[in-house]
Amino acid sequence: MYLKNLQQDDIFVPSEMTALESLIQMPSRRGLENVIISNGKVVNVVSNSYGHIPNELFFKKAETMLEDADLKFHKRSINRNDRSFITDFIIEDTNQFKVKNDDDLILPMLRFKNSYDGSEKTSGHFGFYRKVCSNGLHVSQAEIAFSIKHNRNNTELIMPRLNRLFEKFLDNEFYTIIHKFNSMKDIKIIDTEAFVKSVLERDKLFRYECSDKNDNPSKKSREVIEVLNYEAMLLNEEPNLWLGYNAFNAVLHRTLKKSFSQQEKWDKTLFNTIYEMSL
Repeated sequence: MYLKNLQQDDIFVPSEMTALESLIQMPSRRGLENVIISNGKVVNVVSNSYGHIPNELFFKKAETMLEDADLKFHKRSINRNDRSFITDFIIEDTNQFKVKNDDDLILPMLRFKNSYDGSEKTSGHFGFYRKVCSNGLHVSQAEIAFSIKHNRNNTELIMPRLNRLFEKFLDNEFYTIIHKFNSMKDIKIIDTEAFVKSVLERDKLFRYECSDKNDNPSKKSREVIEVLNYEAMLLNEEPNLWLGYNAFNAVLHRTLKKSFSQQEKWDKTLFNTIYEMSL
């Protein structure tokens, strides 16, 4: 039931690559011959060697990969200003795990990214979907390798068979990382404010204090603390490092204005920092 209300942005907006000279009626210099137009807006200026990959080609081919692998999935799609896009394929099968709590369900997830403004590399990777916060967790190192062949007039996307990659992910990473999740859950947080301050002092994701003259927690710091305490209450357990990591993750993905790639990078940084506290 919780997978029925996933975000469903329109990612198949009209897009095309066209000659810059035809728009501005004057010659363009070498390397800036074409523009990418997305939903009626110019979002990028590119060279003749650039191969534009429409979302229709990329995301539909990714979905076909999952179907060919006989994987059951739910989709979540996000469109940021008609410039960068993701589709999360949340796998719902026997490979689900509960982190020491029947209500804390983890599912394997695949994320595919594309962008028309060059801000994101066309790519895919494995991750996790968590029921409680509806967030993706991007601590996996497993990338989905594929190649892009393009010339001036044609772009071909070559993607691998996914069933073997998914099995390899489960064998090599899924249960290893789930074990780390459980280890983090064993460590209780006595002082949530001190915990949040300690993580921010190390990773500097944002400032803990309101200002130089006010040592009280900033708005974002308070948000982390509130999410941490709320999830502890929701799951009927004491605050712990696992919930602390997810509280930071929630603020990272919902509040901070960062690109998808930056979010994923910070996700891994925060996870490593908080996991080390359990060792």
